[in-house]
Amino acid sequence: MAVITSSSSQQLQVHRFPQNNYIDSLRFLPQLSAFHRHIILATFNSDSSSSSIQILNLIQKTSDSDSNSNSPEITLQSSLTTPSRISCLKTSQNPNKPLIAASTFSGHLLVYTADLVNGSLDFVDSVKGFHLGRVAGIDVSENGSEFVSVGEDGRINLVSFVGGGSSSKRVFDGNGLISYGAVKWASPVEFVSGGLGFGLQWWDQRRPGGPVSQFKGNWTRGSTSGIVHSIDIHPSRKHTCLAGGSSGTVFAWDLRWQQQPIILAGVGTSDFSALSPSESDVWEVHYDNYTTSSNYRNISESRVLPAMICSEDGILAVIEQGEEPVELLAEPCAINSFDIDRQNPSDIVCSLEWESIAILTRS
Repeated sequence: MAVITSSSSQQLQVHRFPQNNYIDSLRFLPQLSAFHRHIILATFNSDSSSSSIQILNLIQKTSDSDSNSNSPEITLQSSLTTPSRISCLKTSQNPNKPLIAASTFSGHLLVYTADLVNGSLDFVDSVKGFHLGRVAGIDVSENGSEFVSVGEDGRINLVSFVGGGSSSKRVFDGNGLISYGAVKWASPVEFVSGGLGFGLQWWDQRRPGGPVSQFKGNWTRGSTSGIVHSIDIHPSRKHTCLAGGSSGTVFAWDLRWQQQPIILAGVGTSDFSALSPSESDVWEVHYDNYTTSSNYRNISESRVLPAMICSEDGILAVIEQGEEPVELLAEPCAINSFDIDRQNPSDIVCSLEWESIAILTRS
């Protein structure tokens, strides 16, 4: 365990847990109790070229030697082999039996349920071959009944699960001329996609045929041809899309002022407070519901809410508009994926390229 003090005088407890396999993605599952949680992993064994999805039991314990120090323990509870390597992992927030959606490098969508009481995984259904090649991004609707997926093949698909069966619908097919990297639900009928050129597209199922609004990523003036790897939308501010991608770039697209991005880090700015803590690909970006600088209610509607990123060059950091980035971790390897506990946002879990998991607790 390491205790780190960041530049914002925020104290961290960092716990690292070596694993036997490469971790492609990971997520917190809904909490059973304050001291009993679960993490879902997508793993890959490079020696056997086999992949699996696993549930880890996370128990927060108090050390006997230091009553003020919490020492978590993790144990493997369930593991299922998957037919292909996992490219993206998402979960619903059903507290009883959360739904787990996993997309694959072979173009499939796999759906599971997790029994958190017994710590078991159950296979529900799969949709095969609805993408050509790797599925780049998926997202699960709030009620867990509908999935949206995007791929490097330029396809956007909707998959519905009703009455135990599944049905899929092609929303758009770019015929290989467009490549998508991420997707995120904005409402039960709206979602946002992103891909090459730092572009974003807003889709509304009530208005089929194409995106109802587009943000063209030409603001870099040809200085870079980036790609969006991750998108997040805060439930209280659905008019603003948060995006992270190449060259340490993090920006927001506000639908009220659609023509210019709000640069939070990276390309297109010389502002010191908007310099990126990373110079490489930002693999994931999430709004950070935990902030020591101010309360969410006191943040102006014109300001972008604080965000957290992880990157290829091993950075986990918090970015806030108009402020210097706060570095939480700086690893000698890539941080592939991370998640913030929705019920306890002081806790973070991230996967390190060198086959280990890090769990961070903010004071």
